[in-house]
Amino acid sequence: MLDVRRMQVLRAVITSGSITSAARNLGYTPSAISQQLSTLEREAGVELLERIGRGVRPTPAGLLLSEHAEVMSAQLSKAESALTELKEGRTGRLAIRYFATAGAALVPPAVAAVRREFPGIRLDLKLIEPAPPLREVESGEADVAIVVLPNRDLPVNGVELVHLLDDPYRVVLPRTHRLARKRMLDLADLAEESWISTEGPPGPCRDIMLNACGAAGFAPNFAVESEDYQTAQGFVAAGMGVSLIPELGLGTPHPGVVIRKVRRPEPVRSIHAAVAAHARTQPALLRLLEVMRDSSNPPG
Repeated sequence: MLDVRRMQVLRAVITSGSITSAARNLGYTPSAISQQLSTLEREAGVELLERIGRGVRPTPAGLLLSEHAEVMSAQLSKAESALTELKEGRTGRLAIRYFATAGAALVPPAVAAVRREFPGIRLDLKLIEPAPPLREVESGEADVAIVVLPNRDLPVNGVELVHLLDDPYRVVLPRTHRLARKRMLDLADLAEESWISTEGPPGPCRDIMLNACGAAGFAPNFAVESEDYQTAQGFVAAGMGVSLIPELGLGTPHPGVVIRKVRRPEPVRSIHAAVAAHARTQPALLRLLEVMRDSSNPPG
C-alpha cells in the first residue's frame, strides 16, 4: 500500500527539482528524503525519479503519483479544517426536543439566535408531546430537551439538568365571575368551582396542579377535559368553569376571561434544559440556553 506521506515527499522533490532543495524546504536531511523515496519506489514497484545532472525529473509513474499526492493533500487540508470547525462548534448537528408551550415561547428566539451566529450548525427540532422529551436525551438521539420537572432535580445518568425558569400558574376566570374583581386569589377560593382541565395525561404539569389544589384542601371538580390552553380559555369564557394555566401557556388571553395571580399555594412548574453529557460544552448549545434564560427574564 502506498504511503501518503511519502507521496507528499515525492511531490516536494519534483516541485523543487532536487532532493537537496526538497530536504531544505521540508526540514529533513537529503539522506532521509532519499530513504523515503526508495521505500516509495519499492511500494510502487516502479521507478519514480531519474537523475538529470544535479537534479531529478519524474518518470511518468512519478508524475502520476505526484498529481495524486496534490489531490490528497488538498482533501486532507479540507478534512483538517472541517474537523477544527466541528471541534470549535461551528459545524455539526444540534438536536433539540421540546414541549408545546416551550416551543411557542422559549425555543423560537433561541433557535433564531443560534442560526444567525452558527450558520454551519444543522438544527434538528422536534416537538415531543405527550411522550417525555427527556428519553431522547438519555438514549443519545437528542442533545438537549426542554422539560418540566417537579420542584426537585431528578438524577439522570449522562444528563445534566440546567434550570431555565420557574413558570407560575395563573387562575383564568370568566369576566363575569364573582371573583373577577379581586387582584389576587387564594386557591381555596376556587374549591367549589367547576374546573376546566388543561393537563390531560399524567405527568409533572398535572401533578403540580393537583398537588397545589390538594395543599389548599380540595380536589378540583373537572367539568371539561382540555389538553390545549387556548381551548381551555374558550371554555372558561363561555362560563363552563375556571382553570389554572401557566404563564407561558397564556399566549394572547381570550377577551372573555381575566387572569389573576393565585397564592396559598402558588403552583409553579420548574422548566429545565436536560443536556446530554457529550454536548454540554458545545458553543451553539450554550448560546441556545443563554437566549432562553434571557427571554424568560426580560429587563425591567
